[in-house]
Amino acid sequence: MHRQPGLDTLRAIAIVWVMLFHSYFIGGLGDGFSLLESSGWMGVDLFFVLSGYLIGRQVLASIAASGTLDLAAFYRRRMLRILPAFFVVLVLYVFWPAWRETPLMQPLWQFPTFTFNLLFDAPDRYAFSHVWSLCVEEHFYLVFPFLALAVAKRPSMRRFASIGVAVVLGGIGLRAWLWETQVAGAGGPAYLRYLYYPTYARLDGLVAGVALAACAVYRSRWMAWVHANPGRIAFCAILLLGGCLALFTGKRTAFWPCVIGYPLLAAAMAGFVAASSGQAGPMAIRIPGAAWLARASYSLYLSHKGVFTLTAALLGSHLDGHRILRFAVFAVATLAGGALLHYAVERPFLRWRDRTVVRRAHLGMAGQLTKVE
Repeated sequence: MHRQPGLDTLRAIAIVWVMLFHSYFIGGLGDGFSLLESSGWMGVDLFFVLSGYLIGRQVLASIAASGTLDLAAFYRRRMLRILPAFFVVLVLYVFWPAWRETPLMQPLWQFPTFTFNLLFDAPDRYAFSHVWSLCVEEHFYLVFPFLALAVAKRPSMRRFASIGVAVVLGGIGLRAWLWETQVAGAGGPAYLRYLYYPTYARLDGLVAGVALAACAVYRSRWMAWVHANPGRIAFCAILLLGGCLALFTGKRTAFWPCVIGYPLLAAAMAGFVAASSGQAGPMAIRIPGAAWLARASYSLYLSHKGVFTLTAALLGSHLDGHRILRFAVFAVATLAGGALLHYAVERPFLRWRDRTVVRRAHLGMAGQLTKVE
């Protein structure tokens, strides 16, 4: 699947927004930017919708074309995409305490098993906590292909819609129960442990992305209408995002934001992804640097907190009183750290993966020719 400028721009926005949110570790940009920074956690929900759409479209298109899915190839591609850079950063967290944003971590085994988000229970063991969203994505990669194979044997938009609605409504009910029984009056740690981190409470964005993917694969007329009206869809998404900002700002752990906020936010982000998925319209404009940020977003996501921590230790009190210049130093260091991880680890493994895919395809063609001859 060729790169699409609009989706690259969204991925770039998502990673910059998330890093702005985590910049509270280093003081952030300060007065005048509080709303932009405090809402940056929503960038993760944008990532979830993008992943649901891109992975969902890849899986469903393969099933629609051939009736099956090469699971071994799918998981091999995911492993080479995710694991090399992840393990490099995990090694830094384990063996270089200066890299950690807090001195202590959750037990080591929770990270390679991607169970951190289900077992987090100690606010003083917060280092590498942003791995929670990677855990959610890994669980999605593990389960979705099998679910897609089961449902797509007799493809029906009604069945897809029924499953999606059931997951969303089930999530609403589950979060309401968890809030009443675990979170109410318990504070931030309980909110993270039971409502914000766990996969079972954060499926709305992935479901929204998969719903868009199902439309792209099985309802091309619907997607053609979407691609013909990106401005209208983007405008509706902006209005809905504004409503989500009003709902969440200052009260993220309250009942209604926790219960209905996530599906509303997923719908807003799905609107942006839908409006950006075509080749025309205001969302498809190429923005300088966005494509690079999109390609390096995973490395930036993994490394940015560690780079923040190291840079803060090196700067000390230097540049205090010069917040814009100080923030610029952090920004440059973060981009440099992410670029180093991307070019030294992530990109070589991706190139090797792609060469392996081409080589296997050539071998498969050669085998077919041999059988014909």
